[in-house]
Amino acid sequence: MHSFQFTAESSSDGVRERDFSLGDVPGVLWSPAAGSDPAPLVLMGHGGGTHKKHAAMTGRARLLVTGCGFHAAVIDAPGHGDRPRSAHDEQEIAELRKVQAAGAPEGPVVVPFNARLAGLALPEYRAVLDALQELPEIGADGPVGYVGIGLGTAIGVPLVAAEPRITAAVFGMMWPDALAEAAKQITVPIEFAMQWDSERIPRESCLALFDAFASTEKTLHANAGKHFAMPLFEADSATRFFARHLGRAVASAA
Repeated sequence: MHSFQFTAESSSDGVRERDFSLGDVPGVLWSPAAGSDPAPLVLMGHGGGTHKKHAAMTGRARLLVTGCGFHAAVIDAPGHGDRPRSAHDEQEIAELRKVQAAGAPEGPVVVPFNARLAGLALPEYRAVLDALQELPEIGADGPVGYVGIGLGTAIGVPLVAAEPRITAAVFGMMWPDALAEAAKQITVPIEFAMQWDSERIPRESCLALFDAFASTEKTLHANAGKHFAMPLFEADSATRFFARHLGRAVASAA
């Protein structure tokens, strides 16, 4: 296995940010700036077309660190961020742009594209989890969660289904076609967020994926609005969800 190493570090407002690499897979780990006792870890998956330091990732990470004292980590998905696109990536992205311009359904293009990326990313996430759990501030026995919307769900559902170390997860906004069978294997607590009026993913698709999870504790958050209008308070809700299930109280905003 390729070696894990930190490549850059900074700190601000009580949050320590460390870039890392595992072979050619780049990622970032956010941690409390003070304190060295082991704390829970939340793995994150970014959305399609974005990257590990997108505002949605840095915002979620800071909530988890400052609100719960957790660690949060994310890697660039294949063909995203600092990772080069393959010819296959370029071909599928071009096809997606064609169907978007024509106003045609995106699912027939996005579902197999995301499934291919998920197949590549799953062993990468498991290897990164192995490496992070060797850090004394995380440890091998601490709780682990996962959060990802869109592409983050396409990667996260098979990851959580395959990875017994992950004991709580937040998903949302994805077609069920390539994920339903893996979702049926998931029994850990789930929170699922969707946009009721999404112009990209029909509400019936999100509802079908939510229904597929075998978890006895699962909660659906259906928000009015278009695809990219998910309320910021969903990130706060996810933080409270992980605080309940991974064992830390959320810090008061007062």
